[in-house]
Amino acid sequence: MLSELAFLNSAPLYYYVIIWLGSFAGAFGIAGPRFRMAAPAIRGRMKNSVRWPTAAKAVNGISWAGPFLFIAAFPAMYQYLLLLGIGLGNLSTYLMMKKYNGLDNREQLIVAAISLAAVPAAVVVDSSLFATHQDIAVMVSRILIAGSYAAGGAYALLASK
Repeated sequence: MLSELAFLNSAPLYYYVIIWLGSFAGAFGIAGPRFRMAAPAIRGRMKNSVRWPTAAKAVNGISWAGPFLFIAAFPAMYQYLLLLGIGLGNLSTYLMMKKYNGLDNREQLIVAAISLAAVPAAVVVDSSLFATHQDIAVMVSRILIAGSYAAGGAYALLASK
């Protein structure tokens, strides 16, 4: 959101560097100790997906990358394709992990469901309220993405207790 505000105010390029580095440093600084505890689980998920059949890996890769590839062809649909990519990617990964590894990562399913449900919601909101303000429409989709990950993360935290 800070980089979007910098763009709207025609900030110099070095502002973006400061914003991005500061965002990553802040996120890793706050989550550092927790990230170290989560690293083995992340490694485990990655090892599980390496063992999937090639066709499953291809479907999962297309589910994640397909919508993002279409951004180049349809830049006006950028905000919807982001939501679609995150939704389809998380849904595909959830289904593959459940089928091939017997894992039920519901937080991933929650992120997928909210992201996919947000696509038509974003279309309606953007076309009715922000039709002349594309920058606000993009910001709304970013907030919806953040909300979907926040809901999935909150579920994961609550379910682990």
